[in-house]
Amino acid sequence: MLTVLEAIKLATEYFDKKQIESSRINAELLLADILKCKRLDLYLKFDQPLKEDEVNKYREFIARRGKYEPLQYITGSVEFFGLNFKVNPSVLIPRPETEILVETIINQNKERTGLTILDVGTGSGNIPIVLAKFLPQSKIVTIDVSDESINVAKENAELNQVNGNVEFVNRDVFVESFFENLNFDIIVSNPPYVSIEEYPSLQEEIVNYEPKYAVTDEEDGLKFYNRISQIAFKSLNEGGKLYFEIGQGQSKDINDILNQNKFSEIQIIKDYQNIDRVIYGTKK
Repeated sequence: MLTVLEAIKLATEYFDKKQIESSRINAELLLADILKCKRLDLYLKFDQPLKEDEVNKYREFIARRGKYEPLQYITGSVEFFGLNFKVNPSVLIPRPETEILVETIINQNKERTGLTILDVGTGSGNIPIVLAKFLPQSKIVTIDVSDESINVAKENAELNQVNGNVEFVNRDVFVESFFENLNFDIIVSNPPYVSIEEYPSLQEEIVNYEPKYAVTDEEDGLKFYNRISQIAFKSLNEGGKLYFEIGQGQSKDINDILNQNKFSEIQIIKDYQNIDRVIYGTKK
């Protein structure tokens, strides 16, 4: 019978041939999902024989990952900011970089109560759900153009027990009427920021599996920043802030966009690789 350690070694060798990054971690996470345990718990099970159904399931997972299907879609979940989120191909997989965006908002507003927040681009619901969890006195509205995304996000809100704090709305950010007579203290977005020229050069996992509309604006990568900034200044309360996640090399352009839309006190925060990752400005 194949043991846990033997299975991991075979999967790792296969992933190495496919040039999959972090091959050993991928092999371990897939098997841990099948065995319903944490990855580190596998180290206590190295000599444990796998059952036939476990071997068959592992082979299926390995084959899917070998075709560059994202690990998170295979397991159906991802951890973000210490919370668990369901994901499927209708939503973008939450990235660690986005934790900097929500952490910035939480740290700057944790002493405030009664905040009203608008999140543009719900996706899996990771941004509004984390904000609702860590800023529990706030009221959050989150919008997405995709019904499928809204459904996944609602599941995640229930999973993380914040469904009473977040209102999910199927809306297009380019429809002006949605924002009439609405005012917020904070507007936040991690919009599609990859340009259409850059898109084909992304990893196969992204191009072949993640929703294209959530990755690229099919223009210059700045389309949503322009639109949201225009709307945000009208929809923010005095002293309110607009927060964006940004892509590498975009900080100057987005700083200019915020300036053009009358935002002041513009600040940029770098990620752990020293790349400009978050930008925010204040309405005054």
